[in-house]
Amino acid sequence: MIDTTLFLKSLIIGVTIAAPVGPVGILCIQRALTYGRRTGFVSGLGAATADALYGLIAVMGLTIVSDFLLAHQFWIQLWGGVFLFLLGWKTFTSQTEPLKTGEPQTTSSLKGFFSVFLLTLTNPMTIIAFIAIFGVFRVTGSDGSVVSALLVVLGVFCGSALWWGTVALVGGWLSSRIESDSLTMINRVAGIIITIFSSYILIDLI
Repeated sequence: MIDTTLFLKSLIIGVTIAAPVGPVGILCIQRALTYGRRTGFVSGLGAATADALYGLIAVMGLTIVSDFLLAHQFWIQLWGGVFLFLLGWKTFTSQTEPLKTGEPQTTSSLKGFFSVFLLTLTNPMTIIAFIAIFGVFRVTGSDGSVVSALLVVLGVFCGSALWWGTVALVGGWLSSRIESDSLTMINRVAGIIITIFSSYILIDLI
C-alpha cells in the first residue's frame, strides 16, 4: 500500500532543495529564457535526477557512498568549480537569436540535462542537507523497505521537477517576448553571476 503522506513529504523536500537560487538555478533560468521552456525544463530535470540520487543515498543510509563523496569533497568541489567557471564563460560569450517556432531543441536539451546533472553532483554536501531536512520532516523510511525508499526518491524527484517545470514555463513564456539584444544582456549577466559562484567555490578550497 502506497504511503501518501511519505510521498507528499518527499515532494515538499524536493521543492525545498530545488528552490534556493544558486548557480544551478541561474543556469536553468538562463537556458529557459534563451532556448525556450523545453531546454529549461530538461536542464532542470538534470538537477532533479541528481537530487533524487542524493536523496536515495541519504534515505538508504549508504554510508560507504556518502563517506567516499565527503572524503573526496576537495577534488569534487575543485572539478565542480572549474566546470562552473567554464559554463559561466560559455554563457557570457554565447550569441542569441530569436526562437523559431517548432525549432528542434534536442541537442541543447540533452547538453543542458547532462551539464546540470554533473554540476549538481559536484556538491556532496547535498547529502547532509537531505539528512537534515529528512529529520525536520521526519522522513526516515523506517520500515527499511525498498518500496518506501523508492517512494521517497520519487517524491523528491517529482517535487524538484515540479519546481523546474514552473521555472521553465515562466521562462519560456518570457523568452518569446524578449528581444535578441535583451537575451544577449541576460546571458552576459547570467555568465557573470555563474562565474562569481565558481570563484567563490574555488576560493573556498584555499
